[in-house]
Amino acid sequence: MTKESVKIVAQNKKAYHDYFVEEKYEAGIELFGTEVKSIRKGTLNLKDSWCSIVKGEIFVNGMHVSPYEQGNIYNKDPLRVRKLLMHKKEIDKLFALIKQQSYTLIPLSVYFKGSKVKIEVGLCKGKKLYDKREDAAKKSAKRDIERAIKENQR
Repeated sequence: MTKESVKIVAQNKKAYHDYFVEEKYEAGIELFGTEVKSIRKGTLNLKDSWCSIVKGEIFVNGMHVSPYEQGNIYNKDPLRVRKLLMHKKEIDKLFALIKQQSYTLIPLSVYFKGSKVKIEVGLCKGKKLYDKREDAAKKSAKRDIERAIKENQR
């Protein structure tokens, strides 16, 4: 079995700021040809996107894929709802967790795995304001420590 190359196209950094990511799942995504070409160029935004489960199928909402310049009439709506491809058992498990324990499904990253476009979906719980402040303080302290170590090495 050969190792497939993974090329990350877009990441949702805001998701890590606003949510605790409990689990990560990989899903395929249903796209049209001009959308794949546009994603290959890197014109994709996950910032305000989320996933929903409707009638046993999972969809990504709010993902912006810019129209492909040479696509003319074949371009689709940049904000259209796109279907994700996952196993039925995984979707049912996620649906149960979302309904019972107030989790949210957030797209974390989009990447190419070989020639296929994949999306990483996170099972997330929302952070409170004090959690966000605590994370910012930890990050700031870590940065200060690294800066002090770097100064001492000179």
